[in-house]
Amino acid sequence: MEKPASTNIPIHELIARRWSPRAFAEQPVEAATLRSLFEAARWAPSSNNEQPWRFLVATKGNQTDFDRLLACLVEGNRKWAYRAPVLILSVASLYFEEDGKLNRHAFYDTGMAVENLVLQATAVGLVAHQMAGFDAEKARVDCLIPPGFDPVAMIAVGYPGDPAVLPDYLREREIKPRERQPANNFVFSAQWGLTSPLAR
Repeated sequence: MEKPASTNIPIHELIARRWSPRAFAEQPVEAATLRSLFEAARWAPSSNNEQPWRFLVATKGNQTDFDRLLACLVEGNRKWAYRAPVLILSVASLYFEEDGKLNRHAFYDTGMAVENLVLQATAVGLVAHQMAGFDAEKARVDCLIPPGFDPVAMIAVGYPGDPAVLPDYLREREIKPRERQPANNFVFSAQWGLTSPLAR
């Protein structure tokens, strides 16, 4: 199922096609295809080229690992994410390796790596759904994440599936049109709250 964004101004079709469905086919994702996602993430920009992102990945080929990540999700996300063939947990390294100082951009940079990952997923015919709804402390303990690293987001990845497999309330969300705030709500001039002419 495709659900491209209805944009006010033309943008690259890859960005317009990227969205976050909850319906996944149970078809496994080939290892080479998954490697391409992490290669895309590898080339994201980062502060001082620190590359603070880390990824814990589990496929249904290793059910124990998959269940470990799945168990960290809140119940509402488990209701649909169990069908995805791949779960990924993004993790941020909080301190610069060189001097041990706090890297205040670690989450920002990890998010950019994930955006590269999900755009690559879109480019190769996959879909990805990022989730804030997971128990970070459970993930830290169960996945043996060391001090100095923070779990950021869980990501379900796979081939698009049939929305009919979803419960009614999720199926309705799956098929409704995508919406975004207009740019004039968030693009300001050099003074906060004053809309930039570029957003009009």
